[in-house]
Amino acid sequence: MKKLLLILTLISTFTMSAQNTGSLEGIITEGSGTPLSGATVYIKALDKGTVTDYDGKFILENLAAGTYEVSISYVGYAITTQSVSIMAGKTTQLNTSLKESDSILNEVVITANKQPQKITDVPATVNVITSKDIEEFPSFNIGELAARQKGVDFVRSGVLGTGINIRGFNSAFNSKNLQVTDDRLSTLIATGLPMGSFSTVTKDDIARVEILLGPNGTLYGPNAHNGLVSTITKNPRQSEGTTVALGFGNQSVLTTRLRHAEAINEKFAYKFHFEKSQGKEFNYVDSVYVGTESYTELDLNRHFDSKKYGASIYYKPTKGSEITGYYGHSLNNNIGITSAGRNQIKDWSIDVAQLKYVSQHFFANTYYTWSRTDDTYAINQRTQNYVSFIENGFSEEEARERSFTEQWFPLGPGVGVPLQRGALFKDASERFNAEAQYNNNWNNLHVTLGAQYQLDMADSKGTYLLDEGGIDLDQTGIYTQLEYKLADSGWGFLFGGRLDNHELYGSNFIPKVAVTKKLNNGTFRVTYGKGIAVPSILNLKGNLFGGLVLGNGEGFTLTDGTKIAKLDVETINSYEIGYKGQLSDKLFIDVNAYYNQSDNFISPLRNIADAANGNFVTHVGDKPIGEVSEGNTGAFILTYSNFGHVDTYGADIGLNYYFTDHFRTSINYSYFDRDLDTNDLDNDGNLDGQVLENELPINTPNHKFSVGLHYNKGKFYGAIFGRYVEKYDFFSGINVAAETQDQDGDGINEIVENAQVGRTWNYGQLGGFTIDANAGYNISDQLSMGLSITNLLNAEIREFVASPAIETLVSLELKYQFSLKQKTATVN
Repeated sequence: MKKLLLILTLISTFTMSAQNTGSLEGIITEGSGTPLSGATVYIKALDKGTVTDYDGKFILENLAAGTYEVSISYVGYAITTQSVSIMAGKTTQLNTSLKESDSILNEVVITANKQPQKITDVPATVNVITSKDIEEFPSFNIGELAARQKGVDFVRSGVLGTGINIRGFNSAFNSKNLQVTDDRLSTLIATGLPMGSFSTVTKDDIARVEILLGPNGTLYGPNAHNGLVSTITKNPRQSEGTTVALGFGNQSVLTTRLRHAEAINEKFAYKFHFEKSQGKEFNYVDSVYVGTESYTELDLNRHFDSKKYGASIYYKPTKGSEITGYYGHSLNNNIGITSAGRNQIKDWSIDVAQLKYVSQHFFANTYYTWSRTDDTYAINQRTQNYVSFIENGFSEEEARERSFTEQWFPLGPGVGVPLQRGALFKDASERFNAEAQYNNNWNNLHVTLGAQYQLDMADSKGTYLLDEGGIDLDQTGIYTQLEYKLADSGWGFLFGGRLDNHELYGSNFIPKVAVTKKLNNGTFRVTYGKGIAVPSILNLKGNLFGGLVLGNGEGFTLTDGTKIAKLDVETINSYEIGYKGQLSDKLFIDVNAYYNQSDNFISPLRNIADAANGNFVTHVGDKPIGEVSEGNTGAFILTYSNFGHVDTYGADIGLNYYFTDHFRTSINYSYFDRDLDTNDLDNDGNLDGQVLENELPINTPNHKFSVGLHYNKGKFYGAIFGRYVEKYDFFSGINVAAETQDQDGDGINEIVENAQVGRTWNYGQLGGFTIDANAGYNISDQLSMGLSITNLLNAEIREFVASPAIETLVSLELKYQFSLKQKTATVN
């Protein structure tokens, strides 16, 4: 009897509760009517939310009767907020369609805090390259779109080569901003360099690129200390259909692409992509010097080509979770620029396999990366090797063959010895990564907890690393981030902390603090962040050209007893204030100012020996240099070292003005400068006992300015973009691009423009003014054509060291897109 009464009581309580509560359900779609799977529906007043299922449907139950503001968001779309009334015992219907963000301030981004956020709520400066920007840029190289972003130092090194740097200290081997793709590192294993054209994803599969300025190491780990570039690809459920593209242009450029995506049912979806591109670099030869005699680069091949493909399968075990499996491959042939000359990249392949789980509160990710090449070589060193054999009477055939591994050192007439001066690069490196994360909301508090693990397994087969048996290095990071927002007052507070443990460098703590305040139609922010840069394996264990370039993982000793300390972790403390908001109905502003304090800055390659004065390198660590690098005399050693303390500061301003809904202008300006501590002898770049302003090259212009006009209406779209980069000096290893100057004040110009400087030719400072343009026309719903022109006026401008002047580049693209949603609509 008691059990029966208890059951009746429970039924009565449930019934009364159901009578006092109601439900909210509906369907969320995008502009064309395609259901949005994974869109977030959230009622802040009740702190209740959910995500849409495969069909874009959602339901929220047991909601107390009342009127609430419901926000619907999806990355890349404008946030929609609607007022709904919940009635007891009834179900309220809410069907709405999200639009791609037509306002910069409505943009939803995900990279900054690893969760969807309105861009004005993010306590960081974020640039977004949207899928619309990419679709309306008819060039195979979307890296050029980075030139249109504020605060970004963009360079073109040729037809294929584009690169970016953020907030100073660029080099020909720049790893000072971290690049990720779909939550996996997009960097080479041994060098830490961005993959660039080695990436396994294709243009048509990219949904967006988010560029964060400043340190982001708390969530992303070491080497996100100057900035972060995150590429996010399309979910097949929101991009069903087939895309076929054909592009061609001058410099013999030809590219073909294919992408297909399809949702099989509510559980499974898949996509695959393929790309084949080829072309020829500008007709430029980088002189190779043997003494004062110059030679053309041996067997220079200006042809470039790449092939890449990949496939993903998506499985939804529940409506609020998804498991993704991905495999991608790329194969590349091109010319690569380094601090010690150019490389002929030959058949270099990258493979990556990934498995990822995502739900409302949990995230788990693991992936494996392979890097392979057997025939890549350093053109500069191989040319020098070849010349040494030819000049000493060897045949052409033997000189070419031996030039990959040896240099002939004459001891007298008809007498000499071969020295190991390897120009060949082999790579069989691999990397394993794993991450797990939990996040949740409790009223106004959002908590993120996570852990990451990385194991680098470098193997150059003894060619460019001191790596007999391979080099394995691991690092582990645990992190947390707390965000507290007061909706009524508009204040927001963020604290993040990461403890990172490196096999060689032990533990480092990386904090981040931010305060935000909503003001009218924008948000003001004050942030502090720390970043660290752990030396790459190449920095530590490099062994190039028979030891002429050595890594500094052990430290060095010179003849006079001078000690060069081994590399330490580079740190940066960054302080930033900023505002992003709407000044009027048509004018949007994003402005920031920052101050960075850098310690132990990892230098570009520099010579630490002074053979002219009898000061040789005698030891590497506690071993004689001859034991570490066979036959090395220590007369000339290029290596990396830590500078002392340097402060950098700057500001970025971005303005967007909408003349109409279809026509807008964008204006960007950036300023950057530094304050070098000349009393810190760790900043003595040439080790002469005095610190000069030019010994720590920032390789960044003080001023950058750009103006863009953008038009999109009906079937036509177009943009024209002017970019001014103030002339500036660039020093990186043997590479020099600088104006004539007396570096040490002795009355003699050590640097002379348009003349040989050391082992390279100095063409003068980088920078100048260029105009780019693109336009397109949608012939039908399926067929479009577009034209892109880089350096429209063919201005004489050189943007990077060891690179040609950039001539006009023209790209024409035809694209056919067939949507499965269109087919379904037609059938129905």
